Amino acid sequence: MDPLIVTQAINILYEVVTVATLVIGLAIIFGLLGVLNLAHGEFVMTGAYCTYFVQTQGWPYLSAVPLTLLVCGTLGWLVERMLIRPLYQRPFDTLIATWGLSLLLRKIAEAIYGMGFKSVNVPLPGTMEILGADYPTYRALLILICLTLLAVMTLWYRSSRAGTRIKAMVGNPELAQAVGIPVGKLARNTFIAGTCFAGLGGVMVAPLVPVQPFMGLDFILKAFFVLVVGGLGSLLGLFSGAAIVGGAESLVSAVIDRTYGYFTVLVIAIVFLWLRPRGIFART
Repeated sequence: MDPLIVTQAINILYEVVTVATLVIGLAIIFGLLGVLNLAHGEFVMTGAYCTYFVQTQGWPYLSAVPLTLLVCGTLGWLVERMLIRPLYQRPFDTLIATWGLSLLLRKIAEAIYGMGFKSVNVPLPGTMEILGADYPTYRALLILICLTLLAVMTLWYRSSRAGTRIKAMVGNPELAQAVGIPVGKLARNTFIAGTCFAGLGGVMVAPLVPVQPFMGLDFILKAFFVLVVGGLGSLLGLFSGAAIVGGAESLVSAVIDRTYGYFTVLVIAIVFLWLRPRGIFART
């Protein structure tokens, strides 16, 4: 098989699964809680800066994972308790509040690390052979990690007791509370989980992108494009949106250039907003 075709096919798979992993945190918060979290990209940025911090301290790359969970989990708890909880069922207000939060987090990162780009060393340098093509080892490992994470999340949501409670809370919060489901606690934990997933996404992509205060803007735009195309509150919507957005961007970027890849994704999102505003697999 032509190594160029193999490489491009793996690149498309990489783009799709990483986009899905980066978006799942927003999908949890937006699709299940109805909270328009415009600070999602800044939580990705926080995870990336945690990775840069452990590098400057000489710690192992994997130590960024518990640090990110601690930082993003604490931030998520504080934000949900002080900012989001009074604004549930008020989507526009949560949009404004989280937009302000995104500006604050960006300025904090700028105050600590400045505006310059920071780079994180790739933890697994070198390449490996896949079907006759040489492919970066870290990217290949990242594909496996993302696929595993998405599969575990899907199984957990579909079959676990907590997943059933979340679906009950989303479907009818008043009835769920009446039968003894702790809706407030469940909503809080769901929000924290969404912020932690965003942070972990930042840890994964930090070695592959420049780490800087405005890096979250790209991720939040891409995340909303995925949800617009795929639909809210549905795992099938998340995966289909990630496949269309990530696949189209990767393919067009390879054939033409990155700018046209972004433009193609924007056009796709506009078309879906016009012809199918609820997305492909919106929750009914």
